[in-house]
Amino acid sequence: MKFYIVDAFTDTLFGGNPAGVVILPDGTDFPSDEIMVKTAAELRYSETAFIKRINEKEFNIRYFTPAAEVDLCGHATIGSFKALLHAGYVEDNINYINHTLAGDLNIDIKDGFVLMDMASPVKMGQISDEPALKELYEVMGLDYEDQTSKGVNLIPQMISTGLPDIMMPVADRESLKAISPDFPALSALSQRYEVVGVHAFTTDAEEGTTCHVRNFAPLYDIDEEAATGTSNGALTYYGYLNGFIKSGDNCKFLQGEKMDRPSIILSHIQASDDESCNIQVGGSGVILAEGDISLRQKNILHIS
Repeated sequence: MKFYIVDAFTDTLFGGNPAGVVILPDGTDFPSDEIMVKTAAELRYSETAFIKRINEKEFNIRYFTPAAEVDLCGHATIGSFKALLHAGYVEDNINYINHTLAGDLNIDIKDGFVLMDMASPVKMGQISDEPALKELYEVMGLDYEDQTSKGVNLIPQMISTGLPDIMMPVADRESLKAISPDFPALSALSQRYEVVGVHAFTTDAEEGTTCHVRNFAPLYDIDEEAATGTSNGALTYYGYLNGFIKSGDNCKFLQGEKMDRPSIILSHIQASDDESCNIQVGGSGVILAEGDISLRQKNILHIS
């Protein structure tokens, strides 16, 4: 099996969010879930994608954290199609289909950029009563009353465009930078709300930027992510629901700054109403390394 390490949502090495990508040889099926989890743990990135080619236009991609399988991963999808482009399995300026546990998603490759359809957005509830709001912000290392005094008037909501996250507004970039979660408490809270984690954001941004964001998912062994496609897809929908993003907007989210891995995530939303909309998320990527994985003995990995 050929593997790649791809920095996604960046055009600069060591920027963006790194993902592992494994391309299965044609005609072979996925290895066992145990092997894929162990491979993801061995590569030590937040997500590793395993790609099975169905035909010239269709691929089946499964995504694994070092702990478990997840339905979809935005940055690993960007990394997957950059690796497929590099390996000659796909071509520029052609459309493809990605079969995932979150559904069948269209992928557009345009001038080296990978644009992917998000799963249809799902509203999963909101956090609106004061004790729950205070708990959420306290777990994230902030004071809720301080945030409201600085102008936060949006309500956190659970939204999924492939993976569910809590969209958590904060007042400004200083507040975003100051976030310091209690990770065990955040894991428990995420489990209770049945989400992957918390996507914190502020609309305090320079011209041309929609939001600055940070993403935390310790329940899945990811304390912080440098770039998250699905979460920013969900944030695009949240912004549409709350009026700071409009149908037809091209959005730009900056992430990973606190981690010294600056990332640019682009999105576009086309909506006729709250229930009927299409969201695309995309960006660039850079191949950092490539090699081979072989199963020399049963359930034993060899990576070179």
